[in-house]
Amino acid sequence: MKVVGLTGGIGSGKSTVAQMFRDLGVPVYDSDLEAKQLMVSSQRLKSDIIELLGTNAYVEGELNRSYIATKVFTNIDLLQQLNGLVHPAVKSHFKDWTLAQKSPYIIQETALIYENESQDQYDKVIVVTAPKDIRLKRVMDRDGSNEKEVLDRMRNQMDEERKVELADFIILNLDLGSTRKQVAELHELLALQTD
Repeated sequence: MKVVGLTGGIGSGKSTVAQMFRDLGVPVYDSDLEAKQLMVSSQRLKSDIIELLGTNAYVEGELNRSYIATKVFTNIDLLQQLNGLVHPAVKSHFKDWTLAQKSPYIIQETALIYENESQDQYDKVIVVTAPKDIRLKRVMDRDGSNEKEVLDRMRNQMDEERKVELADFIILNLDLGSTRKQVAELHELLALQTD
């Protein structure tokens, strides 16, 4: 079974593309979602996060996402420390999840494949991309963030053009119709490839 990484910059449409693969029957592991769940369900991880970010990281036992975002997206060192806590937990959980899958290939949707230099753990990497102005608008609309906040978050990620250069496959996500067509074509290719 092939393990395919799915990545792209903020607002590129990773989750939209991941859902399109799910609709085609491909098992997709959402690293961000699983990380958020582990940050609440794992007592060890929770206490490590409180030690790093303070008690405001949780409100009534739930993750205080806006507080955490405010702290880490403007402080690269703090973001790296948080990732250093969360990523090993996600990696272990993904390994267990992978063992339960029966499919020609599976996808791990994750934002930081190249930033974490983890591309070698995948057989192939798909990068979802879109022009910066489109990504900016998508994130502002989705999160209610202002332009400066989104640009700060973009600066903390690897340059989109560099990700595209490193990719095995590229999906240009401009509109749903053309994106769906690209996903269907790539799905056929990945399902037929042998190791």
